[in-house]
Amino acid sequence: MVVLPPKQRFTRDQMTAAALTLVRREGVDALTARALGAELGTTARPVFTAFASMDDVKAATMSAARAVYDRYVDEGLLDSIPFRGVGMAYLRFARDEPRLFAWLFMTTVSSGPALEVVLPVIDANEQRILASVESSYAVGPEAARRLYQNMWVFTHGLACLTATGVSSVTDEDAQQRLTEMFTGQLSMVKSGVRHD
Repeated sequence: MVVLPPKQRFTRDQMTAAALTLVRREGVDALTARALGAELGTTARPVFTAFASMDDVKAATMSAARAVYDRYVDEGLLDSIPFRGVGMAYLRFARDEPRLFAWLFMTTVSSGPALEVVLPVIDANEQRILASVESSYAVGPEAARRLYQNMWVFTHGLACLTATGVSSVTDEDAQQRLTEMFTGQLSMVKSGVRHD
């Protein structure tokens, strides 16, 4: 008599979705095999029928979290002023998904301190955003990169304050602040002034 293994009750996608729900609610530190099993209404054992390790689970969940963020960027790029739209989308993501934001954008990366290195690592949308800056403001690649980096630092600060609950800004206030900061940055970049 041949004994067949029990049928897998959960697919890899279902487990990833449950892991994402868990991280959204409790943060990435809560993502353990036992907690994921409980989220699925089972033990930890089925987790390892679809994943080789918890690192594998976290990588799949990170991809799912990035997909959530990418939808915010997609929406931002459709704004009548795409670069502002992306900044506002970043702030909305921090407000709507504080634990995903913290995991994606407030976690130490080993790439080094330079923005030139860090930004492409933490945000795969960099090239799309840079293209929107170049086309919208008739600036070259170097100027677009400088604008993006400077505005990201400012926007990231507002987003961190929002995600951690230290402070919050309304959409109207954020839009005004982003516009004021960007106007000054654009003027400096176009005039060739750099404060290094």
